[in-house]
Amino acid sequence: MNKLYFLIIEALKYLVIFLSSAIVIVVTFQVFSRFVLQSPSSFTEELSRFLLIWIGLLGGAYGYHSNAHLGLDIITNRLKESLQHWVAISSHLLIMLFAITVMIMGGLSLVSLTFDPPQFSAAMEIKMGYIYSVVPISGVLIVFISLMKISALVSQMLNKNEAA
Repeated sequence: MNKLYFLIIEALKYLVIFLSSAIVIVVTFQVFSRFVLQSPSSFTEELSRFLLIWIGLLGGAYGYHSNAHLGLDIITNRLKESLQHWVAISSHLLIMLFAITVMIMGGLSLVSLTFDPPQFSAAMEIKMGYIYSVVPISGVLIVFISLMKISALVSQMLNKNEAA
């Protein structure tokens, strides 16, 4: 399971790097076409907006994996180590609950609403359901990461109990 986890995380990391590189290229082309060619491209603004959505949501999932998200640990640092584990597990369960209800269930609802009847983007004429599909995808990734973090915390607690 850990091998699958690290494979998914590596793929996610390289996908976010690729999307970030793509947005730099797209925005650079937009600036070049607008100011040098005096003929702004019609699709680059929309494409950069869509890339930013994907970078934000997938990057959020990667940030959650690498603990790069904001957190207030003033109170939890003062707790006993065993209690800190329970607070961390509770926190991951709440994150998982949010990801399931808002990102997966709500995201699937959003995607289905934009597929039927189909909504298309103005410039690129892409079905918006494809753009919004990143919401449930990142929700599934966050749930998977939450489960792995909870599993690691539980095994840590069990190993400390066996050692004592």
